[in-house]
Amino acid sequence: MQLGRLGVWTFLDLMSAADSAAFAQRIEALGYSALWIPEAIGRDPFAFLGFLAARTEKLVLATGIANIYARDPMAAANGSRTLNEAYPGRFVFGLGVSHAPSVAARGGSYASPIETMRAYLDAMEAARYVGPEAPTPAPLLLAALGPRMLELSAERTDGAHPYFVPVEHTALARSILGPEACLAVEMTAVMDADPIVARRVARAFARHYLALPNYANNLRRLGYTDDDLAGDGSDRVIDAVIAWGDAAAIVERARQHLDAGADHVCIQLRAAASSDICLAQHRELAASLFR
Repeated sequence: MQLGRLGVWTFLDLMSAADSAAFAQRIEALGYSALWIPEAIGRDPFAFLGFLAARTEKLVLATGIANIYARDPMAAANGSRTLNEAYPGRFVFGLGVSHAPSVAARGGSYASPIETMRAYLDAMEAARYVGPEAPTPAPLLLAALGPRMLELSAERTDGAHPYFVPVEHTALARSILGPEACLAVEMTAVMDADPIVARRVARAFARHYLALPNYANNLRRLGYTDDDLAGDGSDRVIDAVIAWGDAAAIVERARQHLDAGADHVCIQLRAAASSDICLAQHRELAASLFR
């Protein structure tokens, strides 16, 4: 798959379009193979990835993830076809069922994740499209955490894109997906060797995710306790899900995910200050990753 081994996962919604394009260009120049952006309450990811693709040369652009409640299956399938035809080999379609609070914020009603996703995939496959298409469809990955969604990823798509997961989940995901499916793992990291500072930044990020049932239940399946998940999370769960330390420590965690079965690791750097700091840290990290 065109994703390569190492990419960047980031929120760009607070940047201007021009600054976002400059960020993508710098990430590409540093040697990262892919840039992943989410779909939250900001920009439309299909439109925005088209904008970024026109301003970069070979960077693979991926949705991490597009929300099935944000558009009907035909719009999703044909949005993917449009980007893939315009920029062949440069678009990866990450798709997911989101979370009940996010769906409610859109005015929707959250339904059974597996059955809803299966029906959505059926409708995407049946969607009509009259435009020209690229010779090869864009890779489709599901945002998958639990065994059943991972099984569906292997059965119906090109693989899975887990988010907010420790290394032991990567090994489990690979065992469920089998050897052929793509496993593209998001890895959050804080580049700071001071444990007090690093964990403070990590907890500010993790607080939201630990409160969402999908992520909390996934961690419980892996053996983390309610005490680990309470409040802003125990040191044990924070250290497992979010890498922190100097560049070497973050490189080592990425290597652990790759050794556990990931094909691709997309690194989301978190810092207490602005995105300029994260870009400088991505530069420092790249010097260790790609030497």
